[in-house]
Amino acid sequence: PLGTSFKGKYGSVDYWVQASLERPACPAQQIKKRFEVMDPVDVNTPELLSPVAAKKEKKVSCMFIPDGRVSVSAQIDRKGFCEGDEICINADFENTCSRIVVPKAAIVAKHTYLANGQTKVFSQKLSCVRGNHIISGTSESWRGKTIRVRKLKPSILGCNILRVEYFLQIYVSVPGSKKIILELPLVIGSRSGIGSRSSSMASQTSSEMSWVDLNLPDAPEAPPCYLDIVPEDHRLESPTTPLLDDPDGFDSPIFMYAPEFKFMPPPTYTEVSTAAAAAPGE
Repeated sequence: PLGTSFKGKYGSVDYWVQASLERPACPAQQIKKRFEVMDPVDVNTPELLSPVAAKKEKKVSCMFIPDGRVSVSAQIDRKGFCEGDEICINADFENTCSRIVVPKAAIVAKHTYLANGQTKVFSQKLSCVRGNHIISGTSESWRGKTIRVRKLKPSILGCNILRVEYFLQIYVSVPGSKKIILELPLVIGSRSGIGSRSSSMASQTSSEMSWVDLNLPDAPEAPPCYLDIVPEDHRLESPTTPLLDDPDGFDSPIFMYAPEFKFMPPPTYTEVSTAAAAAPGE
């Protein structure tokens, strides 16, 4: 089979179709057209639907004096993903050295070119997320931290002149020392996975919305009139007026308090109508 079309920093794989028209006593006419070949990568196989996990630990030193260690362990629920999927990361970080470290995760592409017995490798970071700073003697856990797979060419693994591989790098930046890097292999496919987070979330949301639509409660009755339930000597003393809403909370608006005063109720419709009718006679 033909390899997948590809264009990278150190080379490309292109395909062309050419047609020629030859006539007696006339120059030949030629035309060619470029086309793409896509080798389908199915991420629904049991191997690509299996979880992937790894862990790593590094001892940190300062001027040859031991300064604790930094450890990281991580797991993802599967290995195969497609464009638009979200990679759900579960990870644990521990810092016992005297420095403040920062955990990060990134999707990395690795292109390997093989020709004439020589090899060239090109790596590129595609997208990245980061966590909170971890001070000395503390730890941090990621539970369901996500990073989205953007539009990428499928993995190329079966070609003898070119390999396109992807990795999820989970690493910790340690000041004054090399990063501790944990790599989990990824396979980017051309067919959506069965366990796709985006598709499962969409179906769950759809089912919940349909349930809500079918089981909406009846509209509540109108509230009673203010004049019917509040005595005259208890008419809305110390009213409160919303000043602004707290952007981080939905149930705790911030209020300002107005000075106390007697809030007289508005006149009823019958009183206004009677006064208006009596005015012309006077």
